Amino acid sequence: MLGVVGGSGFIGTRLCEGLKAKEQPFCIVDKRMSEFFADDTRVADVRDAEGLSAALAYCDAIVNLAAEHHDDVRPISLYDEVNVGGARNVCAAAEKLGIGRIVFTSSVAVYGFAPADTGEEGAIHPFNDYGRTKTEAETVYRAWQQAAPDQRSLVIVRPTVVFGERNRGNVYNLLRQIASGKFVMIGAGRNRKSMAYVGNVVAFLQHMLTMPAGVHVCNYVDKPDMDMNQLVALCNESMGKQQGVGLRLPYAAGYAVGAAFDAMAWVTHKHFPVSRIRVKKFCATTQFASAAQSFGFNPPFTLQEGLSRTLQFEFHGAPVEGPVFYSE
Repeated sequence: MLGVVGGSGFIGTRLCEGLKAKEQPFCIVDKRMSEFFADDTRVADVRDAEGLSAALAYCDAIVNLAAEHHDDVRPISLYDEVNVGGARNVCAAAEKLGIGRIVFTSSVAVYGFAPADTGEEGAIHPFNDYGRTKTEAETVYRAWQQAAPDQRSLVIVRPTVVFGERNRGNVYNLLRQIASGKFVMIGAGRNRKSMAYVGNVVAFLQHMLTMPAGVHVCNYVDKPDMDMNQLVALCNESMGKQQGVGLRLPYAAGYAVGAAFDAMAWVTHKHFPVSRIRVKKFCATTQFASAAQSFGFNPPFTLQEGLSRTLQFEFHGAPVEGPVFYSE
């Protein structure tokens, strides 16, 4: 049985849908009940070592998706408690239960503001607490594997930004703005963005569960990368809207708008969809290479198909019913 830690979230739910379709046994281990697989959920917090170990009983492999990842996590110590402490507890549970296979979803955030096309051998230089704690968690998992290197399989997957149906992250916010006709391009739009469709990410996670003993590290990116002009134009075309990009705003002006929203957030204690960090992220090139094909993996969807499926689900036809998932 596969234990999916943090399986009540966006990626975990899609992974479990795939497992259910293939009649592969699994259990979700999460601090909250899955809204899609309640009967398969064992409630436990990754920070609770004893509860986690009890919930993973009878599992022979673990996929750990649990993480604190938002930009505004408070207190900041939660990054360490969940991402690093959680890794220690997962490894302790695996040790106690004799589980020899772990797939850990890390992040390209471990590279920080990396040069374009950074691959798995790129320099590790995180710029925030999320990236730092994902890096430290990788070290914890490597130590677990090295304790029995000939028997234990560790897979570290570093996805870029993941999008798809029911996700309410940055890509969805972009698509929603385009669909509303209120989108304004900030900057020249020549910066490239690596992205990953959730259907491909979960297929890759399942594929990597077959890896032999050893440490296997892989970024996950759906290629080819598009720059923002290409991405917005493709979405406009898919939704039958104007050709091209439309209105533009110079970067300096966009950054000033973000600063104004940050000030309002500080005064009102509310969260707004625009901020300086989000403007900076939007205008940055975040482009990564991936060795996924070297592991014998062929994604079931192209990037364009993933975008089309998401646009169709979210913005064409009846309003979306059921749970949605919020992420950066």
